[in-house]
Amino acid sequence: MKIKVSNVNTPNWKDVNVKSHIPAELEKLSELARNIWWAWNYEATELFRDLDPVIWKEVGQNPVLLLERMSYAKLEALANDKVILRRLDAVYSKFRNYMDVEPDKKRPSVAYFSMEYGLTHVLKIYSGGLGVLAGDYLKEASDSNVDMCGVGFLYRYGYFTQTLSMDGQQIANYEAQNFGQLPIDRVLDENGNQVIVDVPYLDYYVHAYVWRVNVGRVSLYLLDTDNDMNSEFDRRITHQLYGGDWENRLKQEILLGIGGILTLKKLGIKKDIYHCNEGHAALINVQRICDYVAEGLTYDQAIELVRASSLYTVHTPVPAGHDYFDEGLFGKYMGGYPQRMGISWDDLMDLGRNNPGDKGERFCMSIFACNTSQEVNGVSWLHGKVSQEMFAPIWKGYFPEEMHVGYVTNGVHFPTWSATEWKQLYAAHFDENFWFDQSNPKIWEAIYDVPDEEIWKTRMQMKNKLIDFVRKQYRETWLKNQGDPSRIVSLLDKINPNALLIGFGRRFATYKRAHLLFTDLDRLAKIVNNPDYPVQFLYTGKAHPHDGAGQGLIKKIIEISRRPEFLGKIIFLENYDMQLARRLISGVDIWLNTPTRPLEASGTSGEKALMNGVVNFSVLDGWWLEGYREGAGWALTEKRTYQNQEYQDQLDAATIYSVLEQEILPLFYARNKKGYSEGWVRTIKNSIAQIAPHYTMKRQLDDYYKKFYNKEADRFKMLAANDYAKAKEIAAWKEQVVEKWDSIEVVSSEKTEELVKGSIESGKEYTITYVIDEKGLDDAIGLELVTTHAGQDGKQHIYSVEPFQVVKKEGTLYTFQVKHKLENAGSFKVAYRMFPKNQDLPHRQDFCYVRWFY
Repeated sequence: MKIKVSNVNTPNWKDVNVKSHIPAELEKLSELARNIWWAWNYEATELFRDLDPVIWKEVGQNPVLLLERMSYAKLEALANDKVILRRLDAVYSKFRNYMDVEPDKKRPSVAYFSMEYGLTHVLKIYSGGLGVLAGDYLKEASDSNVDMCGVGFLYRYGYFTQTLSMDGQQIANYEAQNFGQLPIDRVLDENGNQVIVDVPYLDYYVHAYVWRVNVGRVSLYLLDTDNDMNSEFDRRITHQLYGGDWENRLKQEILLGIGGILTLKKLGIKKDIYHCNEGHAALINVQRICDYVAEGLTYDQAIELVRASSLYTVHTPVPAGHDYFDEGLFGKYMGGYPQRMGISWDDLMDLGRNNPGDKGERFCMSIFACNTSQEVNGVSWLHGKVSQEMFAPIWKGYFPEEMHVGYVTNGVHFPTWSATEWKQLYAAHFDENFWFDQSNPKIWEAIYDVPDEEIWKTRMQMKNKLIDFVRKQYRETWLKNQGDPSRIVSLLDKINPNALLIGFGRRFATYKRAHLLFTDLDRLAKIVNNPDYPVQFLYTGKAHPHDGAGQGLIKKIIEISRRPEFLGKIIFLENYDMQLARRLISGVDIWLNTPTRPLEASGTSGEKALMNGVVNFSVLDGWWLEGYREGAGWALTEKRTYQNQEYQDQLDAATIYSVLEQEILPLFYARNKKGYSEGWVRTIKNSIAQIAPHYTMKRQLDDYYKKFYNKEADRFKMLAANDYAKAKEIAAWKEQVVEKWDSIEVVSSEKTEELVKGSIESGKEYTITYVIDEKGLDDAIGLELVTTHAGQDGKQHIYSVEPFQVVKKEGTLYTFQVKHKLENAGSFKVAYRMFPKNQDLPHRQDFCYVRWFY
């Protein structure tokens, strides 16, 4: 018998899911791990860390994965560790006391929609500032105990992880997330199956699993299309944040808007206000209109209700930053919706156009959001003004400064972004109600009573922690890239923990001007190599994978940092994420921000630094235009000197160098006998006391309620009462105005010859009379005299608006009269504006019918 060399069959593998066996004494850990309350409560994260510091580091500070990785023996040992159990009881008691409070039902409830959320670096569903803001917002909603939920996506790959080659080339790595190892839960139906939402895309459905993130008391619902029910192409919808082509982007925005509303319906969730965070979520109002029409309302009635309960927040400062879709592509997936909305295809397209009826104009999500939301806001005072200009073409007949577009300046979630050391300092010296009243400036003034030495010691402690991290990370990156080991030793030796440390962390878009510091390399070299006043710069940031200019800028900065004169003085850290951001904004001495004016909508990294005693040095743009106080930081003027951007860059760079040399460095190094700078500590205290209370996320949340949520909720209740009686009444009134608008007639006018010729005297009063036939509209017309003058920008701006009064009525004829007087001499333009008026409208742009005449 011949013996065979081998005889092996194919193994029949069976998937086995081995769950961690958590001893009963440690069950509370599982509950804590699955609510990211731990992300802003340091007692919880320190507890998880101390369970096993080695594994904690290996799993990237992910408590769910930590519990999964720990051995049964280790868990059993911890179950018998009395110290750990006492700490667990204390943390869990704090958690339950927090969670068991009933939501505040007095304030309107809110559904918040965003393409990204930055909650923790563990959950990669964010890319930058927009997402971190949304994450902070949900955390503060939880802390403030308001009734809010969020809707977004569970990305398989999220945004990319950045690595840098030895020559400074950015490499984008997309790493798949294992959903079973994240602090998220499947949303289950009554039968224990995961909830699936079926979203119509014209002639087929996309099926999305629903997951939940417990953000303290707030639920964030995430949609996930990466499942076997969908085609290969539709599984990709939730693969990458801002990934794929424009077709995939449209699919994402349909899923977020229409799918988001369908998700809440399926879960039985109904809110008072629907808040659209950027135009990505604008299509929530398509589905909401469909739902009201399905109830039996007309489109005109439905849009009244939808507008009254919708808020659109814009973060983009330029028209090019908004999403536009070709009609053919938009119709490919949205062609079935007009019929369900009770309108035509052209009507739907026109809702997304500046110029209705212009077939050459693409559909813009932001314009659609403006047309279907009662309120619109920017994210700083200046950005509100920029947004008024940007959206002015939507509401023709009104000047930008007359727009209803408002603003709420962004803030930051204090418990997330303040380092543990600073939170402990504040807790020791501030009023005990500080955590619940963070926006109260009186409480923050207690910083002046904190001993200077304690402030300086805390700052140096955070700085040394950052320096240690930089040395370690930079060494690991250098060796990973096979860099010369002797050179890394030389570089690390040059890092001076006593030097002034300046941080710059940004998305590497060109308008952020990360290059500005490198405009004059000779002068920069003198500054960083001054033996009496040493300076070091830490840079970090990602460029979009399709942004060649941004990636080139990163490469250039890294190349400059390798020059002998800059070695160890300029360091670029890879993979800017929330974890790295927390280290930077608490460890540097100065936070530098140099955007092109006025393109920084808000900017919040400087606000985060502020909470940690870091001083800001920034262009007066975004939040810093409002926040800057003399003696509490440094600023570059908001005014442009040159229209030529290259010249402006050179001037701004020279200003930065001068301020560093003449003001910042002498102040920082003016040490007293105790070894610290009294002037620097005074600047820190001024910054914290005078600026910080105005830029907390609590203040931002309260502003949204005061400025928008409360009045929208009140108006919606008025419209919806008695089977939507008022909504139906307003819709009918608008229809009547539309029918008769073109037939309204100016019958006669009376003005002096001076007015007719356009030559009048200042200080003299003129009476102007118009008789208008309202064609039976019954006092539904308003008339006003609008005077404008040329501004420094060459554009016409409102000088005065004088309303006419009705002095006589005969049948359908109304006599309007105004007494007109200009106090100042000069050149003006004057015209008369007629408009429909109704006390139940929220503002003029709600019904933008205007007729000008003279």
